[in-house]
Amino acid sequence: MSETVNQETVTTNAQEPKTFTQEELDNIVKDRLAREKQKYEGINLDDLKRKASEFDRIEEANKTELEKANERVNSLQAELDSMKKANEVKEMREKVANEAGIPANLLTGENEDECKEQAKAIKDFAQQNGYPAVKDSGELMKMKKTSTRQQFAEWAEQALI
Repeated sequence: MSETVNQETVTTNAQEPKTFTQEELDNIVKDRLAREKQKYEGINLDDLKRKASEFDRIEEANKTELEKANERVNSLQAELDSMKKANEVKEMREKVANEAGIPANLLTGENEDECKEQAKAIKDFAQQNGYPAVKDSGELMKMKKTSTRQQFAEWAEQALI
């Protein structure tokens, strides 16, 4: 292919180079542009721009609604997972408490091993201490039918002697 400033060479199907002058090339481009322009005659460009901006606004609103819905779904899923976990922990604590014979509300572990260790420690503690010693050997003092003043005086007399 050869090129000149005022001429351009184009290859045809017969493989013979055909040359056009700059004027012919300009006319070809003008004709092509005129045909393209004719396709869009009668269409208001401002109207298209307005419709495009309206479409973009609606798309953005829909996207926002979709994002809100996705956030709500994620929030509800997290809440459901949390509730399931809490229920599983509660059931596990009740099972361990029943096996150990202690109240379930004393257990705070998050897994079965922790709860079993806590239950054992609670049982050991309860068995060690037992009931506190009672001064009167478990017998209730017989109350006299006297006034409060008289009862206090008798108590003070015993306590101070």
